[in-house]
Amino acid sequence: MSNTPYQPVFTNTNPYAAANDAPRDTQYYTPETEHLQLHDDLPAGAAAPRFMGAASQDNRTSFASSRPTLQGDDVAMKDGSKAGFYSLNYTDSDLNTSQANFATEPYRSSPYLNEKSAYPAKKSRKKAIFIGAAVVAAVIAAVVIGVYFGVTHKSDKNSTSGNTSSGNSSNSDSGGDNGNSGSTKTNLVVSGGDGSTVTMDDGSTFTYQNSFGGSWYYDPANPLTSGARAQSWTPALNETFKFGEDNIRGVNVGGWLVTEPFIVPSLYEKYVNTSTPAFDEWDLTTNMAADGSLSDLENHYKTFITEKDFADIAAAGLNFVRIPIPYWAIEVREKEPFLPKTSWTYFLKAVQWARKYGLRINLDLHSLPGSQNGWNHSGRLGQINVLYGPMGVPNAQRSLDYIRIIAEFISQPEYSDVVVMFGITNEPFGPTIGKDVIKQYYVKAYQTVREASGTGEGQGPWMVMHDAFLGLTEWKSFLPNGDRVQLDIHQYLCFDGQSADDYSVRVAAGQPCTAWATGQNDSMTNFGMTHVGEFSMAINDCGLWVNGVNLGARFDGSFTASHFDKTGDCSTYTDYTTYDDAWKASMQQFALQSMSALQNWFFWTWKIGNSTVSGRVESPAWSYQLGLQEGWMPKDPRLSEGACDNSDPFNPPLQAWQTGGSGAGDVPQTFLDSFTWPPTSLTNLADVATAPQYTATGTIVTLPAPSITASGTASVNLGNGWNNPSDTAQMFVPIATCGYLDPWMGPSASPAACPPLSTTAAARRAYITPPPSRR
Repeated sequence: MSNTPYQPVFTNTNPYAAANDAPRDTQYYTPETEHLQLHDDLPAGAAAPRFMGAASQDNRTSFASSRPTLQGDDVAMKDGSKAGFYSLNYTDSDLNTSQANFATEPYRSSPYLNEKSAYPAKKSRKKAIFIGAAVVAAVIAAVVIGVYFGVTHKSDKNSTSGNTSSGNSSNSDSGGDNGNSGSTKTNLVVSGGDGSTVTMDDGSTFTYQNSFGGSWYYDPANPLTSGARAQSWTPALNETFKFGEDNIRGVNVGGWLVTEPFIVPSLYEKYVNTSTPAFDEWDLTTNMAADGSLSDLENHYKTFITEKDFADIAAAGLNFVRIPIPYWAIEVREKEPFLPKTSWTYFLKAVQWARKYGLRINLDLHSLPGSQNGWNHSGRLGQINVLYGPMGVPNAQRSLDYIRIIAEFISQPEYSDVVVMFGITNEPFGPTIGKDVIKQYYVKAYQTVREASGTGEGQGPWMVMHDAFLGLTEWKSFLPNGDRVQLDIHQYLCFDGQSADDYSVRVAAGQPCTAWATGQNDSMTNFGMTHVGEFSMAINDCGLWVNGVNLGARFDGSFTASHFDKTGDCSTYTDYTTYDDAWKASMQQFALQSMSALQNWFFWTWKIGNSTVSGRVESPAWSYQLGLQEGWMPKDPRLSEGACDNSDPFNPPLQAWQTGGSGAGDVPQTFLDSFTWPPTSLTNLADVATAPQYTATGTIVTLPAPSITASGTASVNLGNGWNNPSDTAQMFVPIATCGYLDPWMGPSASPAACPPLSTTAAARRAYITPPPSRR
């Protein structure tokens, strides 16, 4: 392989870029100041978010997109002072150093490799493969037999034993004695490994296929018991997952409980050619309510992701699922059209499915009231209204209440072994909101989550903070002695400048390795546990609505927000039926390099739905499921071990205080005092006191438990939704005698410090929200 640094050739130019490529003076372009010119100059180390862009609150012809502005580079990157390709700042020496010892490996079948070494040197693996195969075969047998005989309750000699299906699973006899006092029937634990028959919660069955020694587990008499194991190398749910030592290999279930047009185009295609096209879930639910089809959204929840998907995720060698949920899973307030509370019931189903197949959950609060970034996946495309503008503090107060409500629920012992991570806010846009305000919010959220967890070492979930597009180095000294805090960054290579280089060229250059590996290593050392919450296989922005509904793509020159010269034909990438074996092999090696460099990761996303127009997936590079079926995603993600050479790997374990051990939670008071709440000012609001705030006088909302009943005479404790009874503060709600700006109105609205309702200007669309009721 050549050691020539990766220098993609740009074949498009941006006539709107400044001639000297000078960085902007102060804050980044925002959704409020320039149409579709959002977030262009990210700091070094910060990746582009999934979709960026702006839309006027009243002009819904604008769409969310990612990195719509190109820096004007029409030559290979050479000047280290310029913003580099794919949001990275490079010099030739950096690239030469990072690639000097890189070597590629041919596409081949899955060996079983060492889990603990971050980037082991490449060696001959023939012996390892034979030994590994024998070991795994033994493990599979041991796990299946051990689970079956170790946890299955023996039947009374007068009862009929369960029928054994293929693969050593046992079937539950969940019936009672039907009044026959002389007959005793004991419920059997249903469990099994590869080849066993699984009965799903809807009563249908399928054959469980997991060649990695995984075992599913469901005890109808004790349905909250966690005994499943995703793979032989992943700790079972009743064992400890050692972050920093055990690898996170996860996948998102995006588009499910928070819909996105490119993930579930069938929901949005119904309206695309109407007078009221849907660009986000706000529009979607508004249109559905108008035409009486809102039930279609719940049908989407029922069918898009099912129990079988969770079984397949474990069978793919993955051990974590990141589940985005919206704030309206808890409640909605006046004028918000979202379908309330319903998605929460499906999240609870996901918890049970994850428990059954040994998967751990990273719950991600994806959408906040008012929007934390102005992108379509925040619920409403348009403007930032969290920690920004006159309603920035009230929306943040409300968001912190939702964080608290969720943290209280998932900290309960009935759920804490499955929901082990909590992403408090997806992709708040720090360059616009301001890093100091983001940090104040994060400190308050940390205190909120830890209080909900209650007292005691290692209680409650790991709290996950997104890097807010400020870069990993910004957080290296943040929250010293913070108890179980993880840093999340989203890494994409597909937006901004477009290159004609295909997967084979990028693999030969080791592009993912040079882009990401060093940053991840350094953050694991300097901050602590760091993972990548989103990445994909996309190397350009091709795909139906990847940039937003009807926005087009930069790659083929159809991008409607600004001019981009055509680089290539998108059908080359979107029509996966034309991929040949060589193309798929290059894609697979690109995936392995990405996984190797990112180390602890969640792919975005598990599934892309079919278009109703073409009848197939139109954004194939974003679907892990399709990649497995078609052969460009690795059947065994452990093949990524060694795909990147690493001269300076993170040396585990993490510090004891980082994992809930000695010193955890002893955050210095001087640090906490430097981040007061609420903030006294925002980036575009000099004095928060001049703007309205909510008051903590509302009755707290609690989340309901799942509808689960134990079989026979057993009972099951589902919790009451509130882990820490000492957490008694009330909920933030509007002051009853005040008029408020619409929380979604936008940061350019004139602030008013709680004016009397009778004098509130009609232009402010003031209204009073009734306090929520406890349920």
